[in-house]
Amino acid sequence: MPKITILTIGDELLIGQVIDTNSAYMARELNLNGMEVFRKKTIADTLDEIQDALQAALSTSEVVLMTGGLGPTKDDVTKKALANYFGVGMTFSEETWERIQRFFKRFGRETTPAHREQCYMPANAELLTNKMGTAPGMWMEQEGKIVVSMPGVPYEMEYLLNNEVIPRLHKRHRVRPIEHRTLLTIGEGESRLAAQIADIEDDLPPHIKLAYLPSLGQVRLRLTGRGDDAERLSSDLLHYQTAIKSRLDAFVYGEGEQTIEAVIGEMLKAQGLTIGTAESCTGGFIAHRITSVPGSSAYYQGSIVAYDNRLKEQLLGVDPSVLESEGAVSEATVRAMVAGALTTLGVDVAIAVSGIAGPGGGTPEKPVGTIWIAVGNQEETQTLLIHGSKDRDKNIQYTSSRALGLLWAFMGLSVIRS
Repeated sequence: MPKITILTIGDELLIGQVIDTNSAYMARELNLNGMEVFRKKTIADTLDEIQDALQAALSTSEVVLMTGGLGPTKDDVTKKALANYFGVGMTFSEETWERIQRFFKRFGRETTPAHREQCYMPANAELLTNKMGTAPGMWMEQEGKIVVSMPGVPYEMEYLLNNEVIPRLHKRHRVRPIEHRTLLTIGEGESRLAAQIADIEDDLPPHIKLAYLPSLGQVRLRLTGRGDDAERLSSDLLHYQTAIKSRLDAFVYGEGEQTIEAVIGEMLKAQGLTIGTAESCTGGFIAHRITSVPGSSAYYQGSIVAYDNRLKEQLLGVDPSVLESEGAVSEATVRAMVAGALTTLGVDVAIAVSGIAGPGGGTPEKPVGTIWIAVGNQEETQTLLIHGSKDRDKNIQYTSSRALGLLWAFMGLSVIRS
């Protein structure tokens, strides 16, 4: 199995103007195809930087995948750097020039001298047809090692990687099967989950590894297996996946790429129920997550974003005396908000949140990050007090995950009760 290094090129990546999604995509797709990335590096758009990075990468890897610097402007110097490194000249690609002219003619636009200049390629490059743009990919080999250069535009890179590069790498290198199984949990922290399955983790054979991947309010448990026998590998992974899922059943809401909001949507549809939200500190973010699921209009009715106490009273029917005695950030208030949302929105189930997202507004009794959550229906309401950080954005995201987690657990119990 070859060692692969990824080089992403561009000053815009180094200054944070553009987020490097290319290396993440390449690493994921290569891994799914049984190949592992050894190293990733982002470098500037200069001849020296590109050549130095290429030399360092080829000293430790059999395959180097590069993206960026292939456009028609003068700051795109990747091709020149590659030609210098391999000690070859530049040749004009008539095929690329004809394709660029057809591309622009289709949109009623004229080519420029820069586009013609773009058609000069390193003489040792085998061109890879890019059906998503004007710049072709380039495949180069030297002393058994492979260098592939692709455009930095994500959808162009993705096309070339999946249709040209990975199939060619499969033909050149024997790869060992790699398989992942991911369990998605919510409502429990990484260390507590690990303590509950410590014996299972200790029992894992050498060819299977378990990784904990925490995020705000959620933890992914990823089992990764490697081996020559794909059938046995799949069987072993299923065995340990089933064991972990059984042990952590109260916290496992899904597998693979599922989201908690999509899982809740399926539960609501299966039970023929509707839902609405009453949000204060999250400002509609919970509603956003629920409605990000296609088809959510089948069960989601609407939201009341009530920051001001006056709106909590008028739209959600929260008793002024509760707000006066307990405060907006209290269990009594979120219980009343759930009841009001059920009535005002005419839904079967409701979520309510109220808290201090920060960075200001906290008190010694209720510091920043103090947030109350409630979910319920006409028969029952469950509440949860959480303590976040001083970071407003993180508090909003964390609250939304904990609120959806509480709803998922509530819905599960509703299924059991019914």
